Amino acid sequence: MKTIDELLADGVAGKRVFVRADLNVPLSGTTITDDGRIRAVLPTVKALADAGARVVVASHLGRPKGAPDPAFSLAPAAARLGELLGADVAFATDTVGESAEATVTGLADGRVAVLENLRFNAGETSKDDAERAAFADRLAGLADVYVGDGFGAVHRKHASVFDLPARLPHYAGHLIATEVGVLKKLTEDVKRPYVVALGGAKVSDKLAVIDQLLGKADRILIGGGMAYTFLKAKGYEIGSSLLQEDQLPAVVEYLERAEKTGVELVLPVDALVASAFPDLKAKAPADPTAVVADAIPADQMGLDIGPESRKLYASKIADAATVFWNGPMGVFEHPDFAEGTKAVAQALLDSEAFTVVGGGDSAAAVRILGFDENAFGHISTGGGASLEYLEGKTLPGLAALED
Repeated sequence: MKTIDELLADGVAGKRVFVRADLNVPLSGTTITDDGRIRAVLPTVKALADAGARVVVASHLGRPKGAPDPAFSLAPAAARLGELLGADVAFATDTVGESAEATVTGLADGRVAVLENLRFNAGETSKDDAERAAFADRLAGLADVYVGDGFGAVHRKHASVFDLPARLPHYAGHLIATEVGVLKKLTEDVKRPYVVALGGAKVSDKLAVIDQLLGKADRILIGGGMAYTFLKAKGYEIGSSLLQEDQLPAVVEYLERAEKTGVELVLPVDALVASAFPDLKAKAPADPTAVVADAIPADQMGLDIGPESRKLYASKIADAATVFWNGPMGVFEHPDFAEGTKAVAQALLDSEAFTVVGGGDSAAAVRILGFDENAFGHISTGGGASLEYLEGKTLPGLAALED
């Protein structure tokens, strides 16, 4: 895989460089609530612009249905990119139409433009190879060189991720090169003890990675909504907590495999419960109660790991040499249920391990809860991509960057 360093060494002045970024930032109206993904691609964009390239940045945002939708416009992301660069950033109001062509044609050396949301065109996400190829052909007409730097999208077989690199000289940007290097540390010659903390709502989202990690990790800590399916599989009363009943057979099998293979699979010993899911906007006090994990009252739901679980999980991380964390331990957006996630984040910082925060809600939690991002070994920009890499899957966007 060629990297941007090789491209820069060859010279890019005057060339149109298409950067497939991941500007899929969370929005409240038109206000960006977390600009981490924009900042993550900044080194690549700045390096190209400083070298005199005409930089064309493209990304998706949200899940529009193949047609323009103002709610998913990349205009706020383009404006924020300009603020971070300290320079004006041109914005095309379409992807491959008149505005895109005029905007790119008008770019001077060292300047940057952002195209409108790629998913406003149905060809971006189409499962029809010909439709995707046709869109990729039009995108290719806007550039001389392709740089892939949207790690959060490399697990998608989309036109700008998979098809476009085949049509142009292609390179991996700084972010993708860094992400791949980090993930190799989690899969090749891992320093032990290797501890994995997994959270989030749905156990179905994590089963494949647990399947792989049962043969690689020394300890797997389970939290978040997915923990209650594990507790139910052990025969515990979980009240009205989140349960994926159809996943119980797989979870039972994984519990048995962990015991046979000597992998320590750690479940919460207590939980913070409430009678209803909290109001995340008002953030009114939810009056949670801590109860033991095997006796959650029938009219209560688990919304965070409890104080004893926080201590337990911190102790399981303390002596680790490598830690991968993906998924919050509870409903961290509400202050009454944020302590479990805080405890795991703090345990990573207190350890002497190489720590990786695996993107998605975990990365958002680190920032929202006020932790110093630079104190962690690495914060990934791609939760789903990170998990699929650890599952051993071939990621289309990475495969497309290989020569």
